[in-house]
Amino acid sequence: MTESKQVIKSFQEVRTSTKQLVSHLQTEDFLLQASTHVSPTKWHLAHTTWFFEKFILEDYIQDYQHFNPVFLYLFNSYYETVGTPHPQAKRGLISRPTVQETMEYRDYVDQRIVELLEKHTQDAGIRSLIEIGLQHEQQHQELILMDTKYNFSFNPLQPVFKVEEFKRTGESSALTFHSFEGGLVEIGHDGDGFSFDNEGPRHTTYLHPFQIANRPVTNADYIEFINDGGYENPQYWLSDGWQMVKKERWDSPQYWQREEEQWYIFTLGGLQLIDPHAPVCHVSFYEADAYARWAGRRLPTEQEWEFVMSDQGVRGHFMEDGHFQPHSEYDQERFKKAFGDVWEWTQSPYVPYPGSKPLEGALGEYNAKFMANQIVLKGGSCVTPRTHIRPTYRNFFYPQMRWQFSGIRLADDA
Repeated sequence: MTESKQVIKSFQEVRTSTKQLVSHLQTEDFLLQASTHVSPTKWHLAHTTWFFEKFILEDYIQDYQHFNPVFLYLFNSYYETVGTPHPQAKRGLISRPTVQETMEYRDYVDQRIVELLEKHTQDAGIRSLIEIGLQHEQQHQELILMDTKYNFSFNPLQPVFKVEEFKRTGESSALTFHSFEGGLVEIGHDGDGFSFDNEGPRHTTYLHPFQIANRPVTNADYIEFINDGGYENPQYWLSDGWQMVKKERWDSPQYWQREEEQWYIFTLGGLQLIDPHAPVCHVSFYEADAYARWAGRRLPTEQEWEFVMSDQGVRGHFMEDGHFQPHSEYDQERFKKAFGDVWEWTQSPYVPYPGSKPLEGALGEYNAKFMANQIVLKGGSCVTPRTHIRPTYRNFFYPQMRWQFSGIRLADDA
């Protein structure tokens, strides 16, 4: 298969995968926006299409005819250099275009992208932009699942996104720690294959001797923290975290509900009994840090995590498996569930690497502008596409956020 045909194939597979993902929704579900930090599914479908139209079709097709010029405003997310975006908080107010028209918009742009690739088979610049667009769409596939779960969680009917049997397939092993001498190590993407600009350049950093856990913290582990008054004792919490506990009245991870003596969790498959052996999920950085302090440990740095996991192989429980909740099926790997199931909080702030430079032009807004007050997570989750993850991938969220599928792996000084 030629390189151009492979790009077309990848483009069609990712775009089709998004359509298949939303096929579980009813028309009324596409418009929900329960809070300003989430977006309606219809907006995700249109925005990912806008990305290909704005950054590829406009530049490479002379006198390009837009499906609807107003969409350039409606579905811009935060790219100030190409126009004023429609306010994020008002995305749920856009009843038109309809879902059907949004799908027609996707088909319109898809057809022109394929025609462009067939005409410019040797243009490496187009292929590079397509790859960025596909990686961007995969991020939004995960966001569709995150946001749908969040939006559904406010409905007393506890709607089900996808009917499935809740997996309880095994038991977690005892928590142990592997030690590393540290020293000078290489961190960051080496330029072989795709990476976002925030993953490089590869550089040398120094690690002090450290330990890192063989598996993530489980629900059963976390329940011990709750039962021991973890949410009631300020000594375990950073000051900002303790303020969030009091302000938001946190007493458990997001989506947890307690009925008599049982803990339940709201999932994309409905309300389910907590699996004690599955990794704990939907905890903020503040909760992860507090748990680590309670356990007498700490969170790993992103450099420690990447150094240890780089030779593990990207295997695990991802979006393609169709089970959108962490499960208790463990393999025999030295570091169990290093990839998939839950994103793992690090203690590292999201800042540029030495020598890092954002992309030129509007795409330079993609990552670099967010390098303030956010924390790095590693490894991917059960709603992350498998082909989207690599050891150098740097996800990032504000420390109070917990609607993402985030969990905990402990570390310590050696």
